[in-house]
Amino acid sequence: MMSEINRSVFPQIALRSEMQEYLHNVYTNKELVSELGKEEAEKVFDSLLSCLSHPPSLTCLRASTHIHTLQDIEHRLEQHLAQQQVSGCYSDRVSTPILPHPQLPDVLLLPVIGPRDVSILNAEVIVGAQCGSAVLRGAHVFAPGVLSAPKFMKAGDVVSVFSDAEGRCTRGAKDFQGKKVFLGNGVCVMNRSDIFCAEGPVRGVAIKMVDALYQSPSFDGVLPNEVFLQNLPSVVVGHVLGPRPGERILDMCAAPGGKTTHIAALMANQGVVVALDKIKSKVEKITENAQALRLHCIKAHCYNSIQAVCSDLTHSCSTADTPPFPEESFDRILLDAPCSGLGQRPNMALNYSLKEVCSYQPLQRKLFRTAVQLLKKGGVLVYSTCTVTLAENEEQVAWALKTFPCLTLEPQEPHLGSQGMPGAELSCDQRRLLQRFRPELSWHRATESHASEDLLLKANTDTIGFFIAKFSKR
Repeated sequence: MMSEINRSVFPQIALRSEMQEYLHNVYTNKELVSELGKEEAEKVFDSLLSCLSHPPSLTCLRASTHIHTLQDIEHRLEQHLAQQQVSGCYSDRVSTPILPHPQLPDVLLLPVIGPRDVSILNAEVIVGAQCGSAVLRGAHVFAPGVLSAPKFMKAGDVVSVFSDAEGRCTRGAKDFQGKKVFLGNGVCVMNRSDIFCAEGPVRGVAIKMVDALYQSPSFDGVLPNEVFLQNLPSVVVGHVLGPRPGERILDMCAAPGGKTTHIAALMANQGVVVALDKIKSKVEKITENAQALRLHCIKAHCYNSIQAVCSDLTHSCSTADTPPFPEESFDRILLDAPCSGLGQRPNMALNYSLKEVCSYQPLQRKLFRTAVQLLKKGGVLVYSTCTVTLAENEEQVAWALKTFPCLTLEPQEPHLGSQGMPGAELSCDQRRLLQRFRPELSWHRATESHASEDLLLKANTDTIGFFIAKFSKR
């Protein structure tokens, strides 16, 4: 079993008391307790709070197999990792194996080493929670993420890096006595005066991590058009949607665009993928990525997807690829909905209020209604979130099936996660058709094996928290 020191290397995720109670009620609901028993349900909930503060045990890379073969990309990645090791980016690094995923032909996996035994140094740098999460997944510390640094810190100094666990550190502080979490040691690339200069925000790497608590390669600028850091469940979504060459597909909430480009690649760049998002800068980034990947079938628009149906019958609806669209315009639709994001890992603390978390369900339903209107008869709608609540996942499925008699739940291929959770009054057969990635179950039954077959099993189970439902329209 995972040792006690490994379990306690980071504290459980910090939540507001109202949020902890809300999640506790989700994971000890009557249906679930009836299935598991009260004691086991409590243990699983405890494992959820623990695993959310740790990174997944493997890094997932989606390969651009529409441009190069997986073998070619794997070979170039091996060369890069070998060079990274020779250049001394990491102390005492062992060779990192690259594992092709047996069920996903465009995925490469790299084991994450940790938690490791790393000594804390006297000089301390404090970074923000978002920066801290990136460091735990292999990133270096970029200047905007630094909150506090020693008074006389200069380039070349070796420092210990901590994450501000409660968001209380003032930017520019010389020391910090609040709650912090150790992430590892690094070498300064910038002086303190450069990081906190008066001229404005500074970009670039401020601290190069050389001895991280969780060790995995940095992929900043690595094979930028060949491999993409993407959580495994997010890759699964594209395959579940099942795009085919020549189809017309809508990605309703497309930013940052990883799923959009994946869909286009899976349909061999033949057809149309319409990507919508409300934020202009993100839409521009999607277009930029599409061009870099030679995916000319992507048409990105800055548009609110709730309003994407042309409701005025007297108005000339777009028959091209510009919103709004006539009803039943798309063969397949992906609704990767805005959500509370409670499944993201690693995360030391979430300051969300219960009101904020509960605000997503109505928005998701508005988007879902639009999706059903825009979907052709015989078409496929995939709904997904990166959260762990019932209200945004199984309850939405139950609502959709009652509200839209034209919808039917469909089997998912591949199905690498668990079935849906009890608690939303769905039948066992319905829950089996759903796919919920539950890292707390992997954590609850964790082992320390590093055999390849065990690592591949972990790749499918020790993920972020994620949910997928697939519908067809009669």
